[in-house]
Amino acid sequence: MSWRVTVRDGPRVRKLRAGSLDEALDLVEREARALAAGPGRRTVDLRARTFAPQQQVAGRVELRGPGVAAGIDVRGDGAAEAWTGRVRRRVIEQEGGESPYDALRRFLAQSTSVDP
Repeated sequence: MSWRVTVRDGPRVRKLRAGSLDEALDLVEREARALAAGPGRRTVDLRARTFAPQQQVAGRVELRGPGVAAGIDVRGDGAAEAWTGRVRRRVIEQEGGESPYDALRRFLAQSTSVDP
């Protein structure tokens, strides 16, 4: 079973592969943490609207596999947010002080569409 990880950093796109879900999740966390450690974004001021750094997605790490479409968005202020969904992304809520990476792992472990 092959897992695909797509890293989007501004206009740059890298595609990686992992042999197992655990390897893929480790890859997602490593790449998202690297994006979060990078330079932040500035506020974008348009005529009709202003976008603060926390409103901007500076980078995205997507995980695709059998029945799975999920990932981590890295905001312009360095914060990370786990999500799931192919067309419509839904935020995965963090529970009890867990990181977004832990929330993603928990969600995928609970998912019935993913074999352990």
